[in-house]
Amino acid sequence: QSYIPHNSVEYTNTEFNLAFKRGVIGRHSCSYALKVEEQQLGELKLTRSQRFSKEDLHTLESLLCCLIYPLRNATLFHQALQMAYTDPLTQTHNRAAFNDMLDREIKRANRFDKPLSLIFVDIDHFKTVNDNFGHACGDMVLATVAGRIKETVRGIDIVFRFGGEEFVILLIDTHAEEAIVIAERVRKSIESQTLAYGMEILNMSASLGVSALCSQDDMHSFIKRADAAMYKAKRLGRNRVCAE
Repeated sequence: QSYIPHNSVEYTNTEFNLAFKRGVIGRHSCSYALKVEEQQLGELKLTRSQRFSKEDLHTLESLLCCLIYPLRNATLFHQALQMAYTDPLTQTHNRAAFNDMLDREIKRANRFDKPLSLIFVDIDHFKTVNDNFGHACGDMVLATVAGRIKETVRGIDIVFRFGGEEFVILLIDTHAEEAIVIAERVRKSIESQTLAYGMEILNMSASLGVSALCSQDDMHSFIKRADAAMYKAKRLGRNRVCAE
């Protein structure tokens, strides 16, 4: 602002899923698509009531030259972090991301007295799919189920691949009753999906377990109760939701 007076600034970066806006939009604007060596780094836009002079634009472009490489480094770091925390097959968060995020959310829930719930999702008869049709078919089933889960949950819910054919959904600010409703919606979504693999038609289902955070819970007990509820659903005949 001290170098280039302006009324508003906007920065968007799809890599960071970031849309930053500040100020009141003015009549005149200048915008720059930022990139280094074909790497897209987002777009910066300034507006104000008076036109930007050539001197203003020259100063702004000089400042952007100072910004561009730190911005590239931040983007590369973000990409590396995403790779470390993402399951490549299902494009969900992985177990390491789950452990970090759950620890943080449990502390937040306890500090502010907020509800927190977990849903464990286990694909029914997944070993049979692998044994009968091979791991390529199994991978397709995993990716498809992950897609159904992500499409069905709310925008604030976070999906993780816990391991093998198990997924976990972290539901922030969510009581047990609402978590059960969401789990049932996920179950129905998975059940409604039919897969064709070669000449075979595969009908999928899943068993789901729900737990809500209690005052005495730590990470281990919270996970254990959701896992126990999921195994209860499997014992009772699969393709159902149970809660602990």
